[in-house]
Amino acid sequence: MTTCSTSQLQWQQVAAQKQSLRRAAMQRFTGADAETTAAEALPNADHSLALTSAISSLHLVSEAISSRAVTASQLLLAYIARLTEILFEDALKQAKELDAFFEQNGRLVGPLHGVPMTLKDQFDVKGYDSTLGYVGRAFRPALQDCVLVSMLKAMGAVILAKSNLPQSIMWCETDNPLWGRTVHDKNPEFTPGGSTGGEAALLALQGTVVGWGTDIGGSVRIPSHMNGLYALKPSSTRLPYQGVSVSTEGQEHVPSVVGPMTRNMASLVDVTKAVIDASPWDHDPKCCPVAWRSELYQDALSRPLVIAVMRDDGVVRCHPPIARVLDQVAAALQDAGHEVMAWTPGGLHQECIDDQFYTADGGEDIRRDVEAGGEPFIPHVEALVNRGQPISVYDYWQLNKQKLALQKRYLDMWNSTRCEKSGKSVDVLLTPVMPHSAVPHGQSRWVGYTKVFNFIDYPAVVLPAGQVSKELDAEATKAMGEYRPRNPLDEWNWNMFDLEAMDGMPIGVQVVARRLHEEKVLGAAAAIDRIVNGV
Repeated sequence: MTTCSTSQLQWQQVAAQKQSLRRAAMQRFTGADAETTAAEALPNADHSLALTSAISSLHLVSEAISSRAVTASQLLLAYIARLTEILFEDALKQAKELDAFFEQNGRLVGPLHGVPMTLKDQFDVKGYDSTLGYVGRAFRPALQDCVLVSMLKAMGAVILAKSNLPQSIMWCETDNPLWGRTVHDKNPEFTPGGSTGGEAALLALQGTVVGWGTDIGGSVRIPSHMNGLYALKPSSTRLPYQGVSVSTEGQEHVPSVVGPMTRNMASLVDVTKAVIDASPWDHDPKCCPVAWRSELYQDALSRPLVIAVMRDDGVVRCHPPIARVLDQVAAALQDAGHEVMAWTPGGLHQECIDDQFYTADGGEDIRRDVEAGGEPFIPHVEALVNRGQPISVYDYWQLNKQKLALQKRYLDMWNSTRCEKSGKSVDVLLTPVMPHSAVPHGQSRWVGYTKVFNFIDYPAVVLPAGQVSKELDAEATKAMGEYRPRNPLDEWNWNMFDLEAMDGMPIGVQVVARRLHEEKVLGAAAAIDRIVNGV
């Protein structure tokens, strides 16, 4: 652990020091350090890739360690070979302790024994910074682990790294003056999304088994969509947030939530169940005491569902590849025996007022953090904090009344919507995640397809469902000139489409359930995943 004052340093010096420390922390594990032992040397690139590809889920990790095919230390070193971050010494110590426990007791510590995990740079880990992409938060190490990290470690998970995020977290791309920009693994000119873009990049490069992020407007779902991954955004009181640093802390009416990201559906379900089974409400006063309900998960997984498909939020129309993939998924679900119907939200998505909650303080919270480090604003964050003046307590109350009214209207629409064929009510929604796939850096703007579900606090899962295709999307692309955009954001999105540059980019879909129905949304998403991806 290294500390120093940032007040007497230029922001560029602070950033350079942090990046230098990160490089130094890697030296022992690259073979460049003379103290590296043969047992601790990194596996070669081919062996590392083979291990991280083959052991990609929680179940496979437990199976491999239990059968002695690999130790926790060996698996950790294979994953370190895919990363460039700074918790490796502590992670290896923890992995060795797990190996010793297994040798002595012949059993695993818990359901996450030896599972390599990484964290968005918001989660407090004792002895390490939680910067949120702010220069001013560098060299201010946490005094203790946050609740989630403490629980994960107790179940045997090995925390090997923290990952990049945008300055303040309040953007759906990943860039900041402290660590720099994170790029998409398929094209460095494109963003991996955000705000949990560092985790998405690590998962896409097989650098971790489970990545933990946060989501206040789409921050685990958007990068998962852009990188072909799986993610859960739970309702706000289901998973523990205590000890997770966040901008605009104290803004409780559109709260940020913790969510896992994985490379397969099984891991998403298993890690969520593991955390809930560990009774997070005993450690975080905001967590509701709702145990894991296997019957909800199994019911959604095993029976025909009524799935309402939202193709357009009424604000920004989706690019042709997004529309095609959504239609293909809907058709496949119908062919598999599910009842598929349309979901037309009318003006409900247009009236979503998340941003007014984010900036109720006139941007003061974020501005203070930026000024503390003397760093420049990234353009999107600067635009966010300059949207208006702080509002009064009375005006804040009026916002809350508007929020409750919109929540009630969405609930009423859900309750009143019935499938024409069977008369059954809607089980889950199926929607786009974004109106586009991954885009060039600085081009992300509209997050209406995700942020509305933060606003009404519904759980949502993202899963991969296809990709942009020059062949499959060519005809629809030719017809784009006939469309007349309905507003400036719609026009921006339409004009940004580039089939040649976006060819091959992943496309996800979003599955949404009612509030606190995490088991149901995971079960439904797993059923959809089996049909779409054959898993």
